[in-house]
Amino acid sequence: MGEPPKLLDRVRASVRTRHYSIRTEEAYVTWAKRYILFHGKKHPSAMGAEEINAFLTHLAVDRNVSASTQNQALSAILFLYREVLNEKVGWIADLVKASRPRRLPVVFTRDEVVRILERLDGVERMVGEILYGTGLRVIEALRLRVKDIEFATNAILVRDGKGRKDRHTMLPHSLSESLATHLVRVRSLHDVDLAAGLGAVHLPYALERKYSRAAREWAWQYVFPAQRISLDPRSGVRRRHHMDERLVQRAFAVALRKAGVAKSGSVHSLRHSFATHLLEDGYDIRTVQELLGHSDVKTTMIYTHVLHQNGGRGVRSPLDATTLRDRREPAIATPDTTCSATTPVESECSSTAETDIAWEYGPEE
Repeated sequence: MGEPPKLLDRVRASVRTRHYSIRTEEAYVTWAKRYILFHGKKHPSAMGAEEINAFLTHLAVDRNVSASTQNQALSAILFLYREVLNEKVGWIADLVKASRPRRLPVVFTRDEVVRILERLDGVERMVGEILYGTGLRVIEALRLRVKDIEFATNAILVRDGKGRKDRHTMLPHSLSESLATHLVRVRSLHDVDLAAGLGAVHLPYALERKYSRAAREWAWQYVFPAQRISLDPRSGVRRRHHMDERLVQRAFAVALRKAGVAKSGSVHSLRHSFATHLLEDGYDIRTVQELLGHSDVKTTMIYTHVLHQNGGRGVRSPLDATTLRDRREPAIATPDTTCSATTPVESECSSTAETDIAWEYGPEE
């Protein structure tokens, strides 16, 4: 008999058994490793709530991580105990969970969206237009397959989205022609890969074993393929994956700066803008909820707080209802020409501008 698998390998196996994404796998393995190293490589089975709280406190106080990062670490550690070590964590009530602050999403105006998209080029611009035109998440757009684009019905099928749910959204009419032209170029790239003995893409679950030829079929190819062939981190197979989302994020950051938009938004803000602008156009919130793929309408309700056309919930500011007595700009001080430069007392030669400024702003305190 061989040696039993190492703990981190067991974490990987448990994540894959539950069909979690590779990013979740990497995060859970990383947090389990950091947790063990923080306590001097002590085995997790010999630790409990006290050690977990000490690690979470270290992250919050010493590393100054955000609440979401701290909670991600907690989720990974609880997964380690529950699913890998099969231990009952009755002491979970003693754990400190960080409360996430409720923040409004960054939303661009329609003019800002246009200015940003105009400063994107090539594939990055098409991805940006799809994000704003459909409300997809970045990773959902990059994972689109050719068969998910339905030109006849102007629809896009999002498969295995967040929460492993499928949903439909619209395909903007203004994108149909450019997207069809883009797919012609992608088809040419796929033909080159096939001629080189490649052309297979990753298929979800066991489809690759069930349909051995499906991985090389045109319908299963990514709409936004990567420029280079790479190694699959799980299987080690050389294949062309989808475009790296970091390329889109970097291009968007540059476009945001060039557009002169003074907001700290990200490419995900295009999704927020999509939802907000639909609500501004009068679409009901349930429709927006379905297009975004939210499980709970409460998640979608946050966009009702950032509607640009009804700032302040439509309440009229009392300042707008007030007629100010005088809104003159302060007068520019001009010296009294009747004063001689040889006048011995300076106060006798002061200009009338000082009186104007005092009347405008009141005396200094």
